[in-house]
Amino acid sequence: MDAVLAGLRAAAEPTRLRLLALLAHGDSTVSELTHILGQSQPRVSRHLKLMVEAGLIERFPEGAWAFYRVAGKGRGAGLARHLLQLLPPDDPTLALDQRRLEAIRTARAEKAAAYFRDNAARWDEIRSLHVDEREVERALVAAFAGRRIRDLVDMGTGTGRVLEVLAPYVERAVGIDLSREMLAVARANLDRAGLSHCMVRQGDIAQLPLPAGAADGVTIHQVLHYAADPAILVAEAARVLKPGGLLVVVDFAPHGLEPLRDQHAHRRLGFSDAEVAAWFTAAGLVSDGVTRLPGKPLTVVLWRAAKPADATPRPSLVQPTGASL
Repeated sequence: MDAVLAGLRAAAEPTRLRLLALLAHGDSTVSELTHILGQSQPRVSRHLKLMVEAGLIERFPEGAWAFYRVAGKGRGAGLARHLLQLLPPDDPTLALDQRRLEAIRTARAEKAAAYFRDNAARWDEIRSLHVDEREVERALVAAFAGRRIRDLVDMGTGTGRVLEVLAPYVERAVGIDLSREMLAVARANLDRAGLSHCMVRQGDIAQLPLPAGAADGVTIHQVLHYAADPAILVAEAARVLKPGGLLVVVDFAPHGLEPLRDQHAHRRLGFSDAEVAAWFTAAGLVSDGVTRLPGKPLTVVLWRAAKPADATPRPSLVQPTGASL
């Protein structure tokens, strides 16, 4: 009862209800919310702090910034959803807030598109060397077929494309990436697609800011060839998987294209089945099949591994920061 009362007190104020309505549409920063509401930053920050403490919303730091959104889990998440349902859809103040939010999202998308245009040639060059990406995406969806995925983690999410592809099949999804520029692109893409149940967070994928057993599914899509030690990433994926959960790794089979190492920072020129299987075994996972998609000259491979239902938790390399899906 105390938690419910605290949540009701935290929401029982016009500005805080407006904030709740805005944050139901996805991530926003204090400066964005200040612009929409026309109030001072200290005042908006105080409102947000109260709502975070009550569990109605969550705060995710990202460098010098912090993003807020409606809580997806925890003691205040259910109350937040109920309060949102009670808000009148035709309220003129909320409608004006929404129009201002859309203007900010448009500006975000334009900035992200500029970054993407500046780097598109580099990505297009690599894509031209392997099978059509749509075929890879169909194989990725098929890898999770028949499984109920409540929580998905995409490690090294980049543009957030994996989140977009798997969004129809999951209840919640979070993409983790260290690059703020790529996170800006991913947020713009998720906003455009209206995927409010998907989010992105800044973090080191070798030390995920998530507790053990947080996810039913984990994806590592075209990331391992950049890693100094891919085995560490596989072990970290295994740590955040729930017992019975599935890891899908997408990367290249062994190849000899040295220019990818010199011009595109690839540390590894593909991986053998035996090598990936060894990483799975060391992480306490059981190999669950391999899918090959031959291209010219690169072959894309999807390696699957399941966490045994009776698996015991493995310690993290670092203490989790409290972030949740």
